[in-house]
Amino acid sequence: MDGIIINAPGFQTSIQDRGRFGLQWSGMCPAGAMDMHSLSIANILVGNSRGEAGLEVTMIGPDMTFTADNIIAITGADLSPTLDGAPFPMYAASCVRAGQRLKFGMCKSGCRAYIAFAGGIDTPVLYGSKSTLLRIGIGGIDGGALKKGDQIAFVSPESTLPDMAARAIAREKIDSKEVTLRVIMGPQDYLFSEKGIANFFSSEGYTVSALANRQGYRLDGEPVEMIKIGSIVSDGIANGAIQIPPNQKPIVLLAERQSTGGYAKIANVISVDLPKIGQAMTGSRIRFKAVSVEEAEKLLAAEEEYLAGIEQDIQNAHVRSYTLSFNGTQYEVAVHKVSNRRRPQ
Repeated sequence: MDGIIINAPGFQTSIQDRGRFGLQWSGMCPAGAMDMHSLSIANILVGNSRGEAGLEVTMIGPDMTFTADNIIAITGADLSPTLDGAPFPMYAASCVRAGQRLKFGMCKSGCRAYIAFAGGIDTPVLYGSKSTLLRIGIGGIDGGALKKGDQIAFVSPESTLPDMAARAIAREKIDSKEVTLRVIMGPQDYLFSEKGIANFFSSEGYTVSALANRQGYRLDGEPVEMIKIGSIVSDGIANGAIQIPPNQKPIVLLAERQSTGGYAKIANVISVDLPKIGQAMTGSRIRFKAVSVEEAEKLLAAEEEYLAGIEQDIQNAHVRSYTLSFNGTQYEVAVHKVSNRRRPQ
């Protein structure tokens, strides 16, 4: 099999793509990458479509051996990747050879890293997605996180790609200690008192509790007081919905959320900020800031422009090669322009 063999799985490594949509009516949530921004960039760098499946690596990375040559990219959290013991570059497309071993070390920033493989990985498509829905055990490989001995085949591996030297961007800064999440109020914000809403937006913010996973993050901090404590008629749950249960402590619902719920939702995290909480971990400080729907739409458009710009920069790279001589030795040098776009804030 031409692909990878898992020698050690790490804390939680799973196959994720954009997720499977249109099935929440049946109780099946989309799943997919917690930080879709980072997965998209990794895929762009290796020439895949943005939503192609890759590996989502949480906190402690896997140890894997390549059984075929390919081009890969690692983005997101800095988990100190190494290839055969040497530091491996992040946010750049790099060639790996059959027999080489990729490992991860200390978590320096963020929570989740993403590995994309040129040509994609050969895993079953279930309801339009390769994503693993860990909570109910479907998708990916046997519906769970990767295990020692798992093998994943490449679909169409590449030994090189056009303008390889230009397939890199500046490493994006991930601050997982202090996170500000922009939210749109509602749909049940009218059920909360002025004091409750003031607490929700307090400068003190909230702390991510130990009860944080792909389904949702429970936060500790000042209670979000309701006018009348109770349940609502169950309705649909969007990615980033913020429920307030009877203990009045917020729960931010994420990729593996339940499809419906009966707790009032005070607000919803905007799409472009979902990757921020996907990179947060237990102990991270979370603060909320209200924005309008129009502001959220402009931010989403800016995110799309940024990603499309990286794709365009790679296509227009025009790498030039030169031969230089120094002290009687000749050197081959590639000169190119690296995308210097800055991620919208």
